[in-house]
Amino acid sequence: MDTRVLIVGAGPAGLTLGIELARRDVPCRIIDVSEQPLPGSRGDGLQPRTLEVFDDLGVLDEVLAAGMFPPSFRTYSGGEPTGERRMAERVEPTPQVPHPNGWMVPQWRTEEILRDRLAELGVKVERGTALLRLHQDDDGVTASLTSGDIRAEYLVGTDGGRSTVRGELGVDFLGDTDEDAKMVLFDARVTGLDHPELAHWFASATEPGCGVSVTPLAGTDVLQCAARPPSTHDIRADADYVQGLLDDVGAAHVTIRELTWATVWRPNSRVAETFRSGRVFLAGDAAHVHPPTGGQGLNTSVQDAYNLGWKLADGSPELLDSYDAERRPVAAGVLGISTDLLGKTLRGSPDALRRGRRPPSSASATATVPSPPTTAPTPAASGQETGLRVPFSAPPKATR
Repeated sequence: MDTRVLIVGAGPAGLTLGIELARRDVPCRIIDVSEQPLPGSRGDGLQPRTLEVFDDLGVLDEVLAAGMFPPSFRTYSGGEPTGERRMAERVEPTPQVPHPNGWMVPQWRTEEILRDRLAELGVKVERGTALLRLHQDDDGVTASLTSGDIRAEYLVGTDGGRSTVRGELGVDFLGDTDEDAKMVLFDARVTGLDHPELAHWFASATEPGCGVSVTPLAGTDVLQCAARPPSTHDIRADADYVQGLLDDVGAAHVTIRELTWATVWRPNSRVAETFRSGRVFLAGDAAHVHPPTGGQGLNTSVQDAYNLGWKLADGSPELLDSYDAERRPVAAGVLGISTDLLGKTLRGSPDALRRGRRPPSSASATATVPSPPTTAPTPAASGQETGLRVPFSAPPKATR
């Protein structure tokens, strides 16, 4: 064998898996087709359970230093202020829930922290390396890469929603993509924004659920933004287009100075029919993709990898069988939460912004106004919530 585990894809799931294996002294390699890490804030909302995982992986201090609590939202309708609201009140830590509140860190920074920790453990991402084909037998997996063939005991696909690994396995990706509910997701530097320390939701006065949200990103002068236009037939991910949307909702005083990242996003809700085929496993977006509402995708991905890593290190058939049995129902449940929140957002429901098991009175908005699309995390409530802080098989202590 060339290595014990080959990880295909170096996003949050792949990096977490690499750390979990390396700190247990399991030989592994991690490849990624991209020459450079992907830009963009993308999944910036970290859930309480993910913070616990990061604590165990030895990166929590860096994550906390790089982030902030979710800010309050100042809301507008047709340019007129309508109130200010919080997603949820902050919760005091307890021994049972040491990190009860969500935390916001740009995804590019989270990945940077995880890469540094992985390198500290002696593993570096092999960039510009793509998986071409794979073949498995009773003893291992042969992966044909652009750099040559490699033989591994196990292979894990963490290579995103368009996963080559999943395609090679022939595993169906069950669900749907809604082409009629597109949004522009972008990171931008702007001028003219009052109170830039707050998040802002500039809603259309006539089209519920349509508007532009802007949210500060910790440690930067960049804002994470999402725009949903009334019509998506000519939707574009460029500065002129999103500036026009701001103008249309009464926020012409906010000027786009620079787009640092942008994409046209389509609601994509899918889960793989299985997370395992023989010696090959799927995790993260290769196994499930979510709407951004509720900030569930990255968190579920990290927790997939944390669940799988120590089981691969142990190698017992019973533990490896438990990965799909434990994680696929969680992914399906979290997908239901994200999809429900997306539906509320698209309908302009006033409670689309509320997170956690809190009464509506916890919000401080003084008027009903459609809520913004958001990736902000959900605070932990009393008890356990699917996909946020769920029961899990406790891993044995790692050596590093």
